[in-house]
Amino acid sequence: MAQVLKSVTPILHVRDVPASARYFEDRLGFRTDFLHGAPPFYGSVSRDSVCLHLRFVHAPNFAELAARELSLILATIEVADVQALHAELVERGAHIVQSPTRHPWGGTDVHVVDLDGNALSFVACEAT
Repeated sequence: MAQVLKSVTPILHVRDVPASARYFEDRLGFRTDFLHGAPPFYGSVSRDSVCLHLRFVHAPNFAELAARELSLILATIEVADVQALHAELVERGAHIVQSPTRHPWGGTDVHVVDLDGNALSFVACEAT
């Protein structure tokens, strides 16, 4: 019998785990599940059924590359209503780098970056 894959948890590399967790709470509407270590070097944030892990690094390895590469997305999160989420993120003061954009492949997405330049895409897929 084939095994069923159930979920995936992206791990974002950040310079300050507690500060990143606060950003996800305040700006993106996530909650902090846990912070591990003293000082914290690992943590988890979640919203609804989406979970992201945060791992301390001295220099985020994707920040420089993300600055050079268009749309270097580290996680794509499906949402029901991207326009409503965009309005919420604007109100929360999230760092939005792409307003809702409709694509030929049938999706509309909005891109945000965290404190370390990690890019996340929130996407609503419609039937074409």
